Amino acid sequence: MMSTHLALQATQLPRSAGIDASWMQFWFTPADSRPLAMVRVLSASVALLLWWSYLADLQVWLGPEGVLPTEMVAQWRLNGGFSLFDFARSAVAVWVLFGITGVCFLLLMCGLCTSLVALLAAVFWASLMLAAPMLAGPADDCLAVLLWCLAIGPAGNFFSIDRWLSLRGGQPIAMPSWRASIALGLIQVHASVISGAMFLAQLKGDVWWDGSAAWWLAVRSESPLMNVQGALAQSDYLMNAVTHSITLFEILFAIGLWITPLRPIVATAGLLAWPLIGILAGEPLWGLTMVIFAVPSCLTRPTSA
Repeated sequence: MMSTHLALQATQLPRSAGIDASWMQFWFTPADSRPLAMVRVLSASVALLLWWSYLADLQVWLGPEGVLPTEMVAQWRLNGGFSLFDFARSAVAVWVLFGITGVCFLLLMCGLCTSLVALLAAVFWASLMLAAPMLAGPADDCLAVLLWCLAIGPAGNFFSIDRWLSLRGGQPIAMPSWRASIALGLIQVHASVISGAMFLAQLKGDVWWDGSAAWWLAVRSESPLMNVQGALAQSDYLMNAVTHSITLFEILFAIGLWITPLRPIVATAGLLAWPLIGILAGEPLWGLTMVIFAVPSCLTRPTSA
């Protein structure tokens, strides 16, 4: 009831009331949940790809006879975290937990029992990451953020089996929701923070200042763009242009998400830029997760009257 009161109060705040009023409107003005539903479908699709990547070596890493000692895993965890996989005492138990994780992602993509499944997907994915934290990459971390945002908002109101069942039951079209506003706001905040953190981290590296970072990314053994290193090495102008374009885009993306006229422009640019940066860095799935962060900002967040 208190959250509903805050949502109604936020819609009545005058724009001239200052930063506090704008912040309340940002978080609690009821928003259309269609963008969140799009995030759900895309996140679950990427989640299935990342989940599948664990399949081949699952028992090697997480099995009872695996190569990861409990003491080593504990040192990698922060603040004494634990994983559901800690309680798996047999290979069968590991497969069961892993299978449940995949089923949660599949149901999330389809949008069946979305509120419950989104929460379970976030919990099981966090458990899989904490079971082997040294294996988690940037795509895994970004996906975890997206899953928790989906657990907060009404991600199953559109493009889902839940929606189809509601229509068959004669229920009205889902109205704008303050929960959708909070979830979309969290996605926007994290998108800006991640991009800004990347920019600040790059300021510490000389290769980003002298313009050679793009070449170093391309020659990494795991990068799928090994054939690009020759073109970058032959042209200092091209190498510098690519390097400085990356840093310029990151800071523009981080700031532009908070400037209303620029938000859809920088977000739409991110649909192309993030996959390219991800491929260049040898992290294509991370590039796709950053695209998912950008998707809601490509659209205007409708509010209720």
